[in-house]
Amino acid sequence: MKIGFDNEKYLKMQSERIKERIGQFGGKLYLEFGGKLFDDYHASRVLPGFEPDSKINMLVQLKDDAEIILVINAGDIEKNKVRGDLGITYDMDVLRLIDAFRGYGLYVGGVVLTCFSGQPGAVAYRKKLEQLGLKVYQHYPIEGYPANIPLIVSDEGYGKNDYIETKKPLVVITAPGPGSGKMAVCLSQLYHEHKRGIKAGYAKFETFPIWNLPLRHPVNVAYEAATADLNDVNMIDPFHLEAYGETTVNYNRDVEVFPVLRAMFEQIYGNSPYQSPTDMGVNMAGNCIIDDAATREASCQEIIRRYYSALCDRRKGNCGDDCVFKLELLMKQAGISPEDRPVIAAANALAEQTGAPAVAVSLPDGSIVTGKTSTLLGASSAMLLNALKKLSGIEDEVKLIAPTIIEPIQHLKVGHLGNHNPRLHTDEILIALSICAATDPLAERAMEQLDRLKGCEVHSTVILSSVDDRIFHKLGMNLTCEPMYQTKKLFHK
Repeated sequence: MKIGFDNEKYLKMQSERIKERIGQFGGKLYLEFGGKLFDDYHASRVLPGFEPDSKINMLVQLKDDAEIILVINAGDIEKNKVRGDLGITYDMDVLRLIDAFRGYGLYVGGVVLTCFSGQPGAVAYRKKLEQLGLKVYQHYPIEGYPANIPLIVSDEGYGKNDYIETKKPLVVITAPGPGSGKMAVCLSQLYHEHKRGIKAGYAKFETFPIWNLPLRHPVNVAYEAATADLNDVNMIDPFHLEAYGETTVNYNRDVEVFPVLRAMFEQIYGNSPYQSPTDMGVNMAGNCIIDDAATREASCQEIIRRYYSALCDRRKGNCGDDCVFKLELLMKQAGISPEDRPVIAAANALAEQTGAPAVAVSLPDGSIVTGKTSTLLGASSAMLLNALKKLSGIEDEVKLIAPTIIEPIQHLKVGHLGNHNPRLHTDEILIALSICAATDPLAERAMEQLDRLKGCEVHSTVILSSVDDRIFHKLGMNLTCEPMYQTKKLFHK
């Protein structure tokens, strides 16, 4: 749990870099913002010390000069596309993001519906946004995109799109997820600005892969693991190597589309301001790593976690063998295996010994604490209590929550709320512990240790319920599960 990343240095360097790029283009920059602006837990796991909200905090430093434009594909609205990490549809996430940006004091200039062709769901969504007082713009499909450059860069291509009225020097183009059309929105705006005689530029902000780390550095391999379902592949940027003789890392989609982008720039401006995909980026994260060994270790753990996540997704029917096989290959490339995650062996050994689900956690000092299934508690709840006792120096035999308190809760669950499982979930056990803490100093001491669980590694021998999964996430614990359910039922909540 060593710190490997200087977050304060990152905030300073990143904001300065974006200001430099604004100045390079005469005071107006369209910045395509890839990845997550909020809650970037992947970055915080592979770059220990990186705060999950670092990027939004960096933008806050520029808020006087920045505005936000959100982009959503009309097709994603029509098919109710869902964000896998949050479980909400893209159209609802746009509203969530607008609220979040406004909460930080950032100005939201509007929403763009891309690939709009009159889809009924998109039309209804546009009306909803307008009723909420938001400006809505429509961008349309272009035949032959992105290859038919003469048509794209013309009044019949980008020229047909609505011109987005912007006020600030920095226009951040972001979206709920990939495939929304952020880059096309940026380029469409460059075309419109050029026609109006306004000088404007484009840049891209992607945290991963980190361009100035080696191609097979675990941080970059962990990015491939995180995007295994998209078939993203890290590669040496051949355009940068040819132009400057320098080896940098980019990913296949940007490298593949760059010749088209360069041709579009030449069509709009007469020449391209960039010689490579790497040139387009403004990411400074690689300059803020202060302990390479710590980031390597953290990234290797992330690769293993992604592998187990894919195994569970395959069990749930949410991904196929290809994704799992790719992650197995990435583990081999990184020289790691599940044996490098000690909590896996500890949990599996206890499950084999008891014949019931078990959970193990690695605490900040490296010690491993386990929890087993009992008549009163699920394995996750037992592990949480055991971990809190260990952290607070309370003897193992001490009962932080008396059975006389647990049993009435079980009666409520089964007798009145219609649950079939009487064992307490993690949320219920934490509520019970907090009630005990009002009168019991030992329970209070245990509750005070909750913050120390952040960043701890956890493994369960079965796929956990959404309740337990969510609690571990809220506590900041890094969970993996064996790809099996506790029961053989076909339906699992």
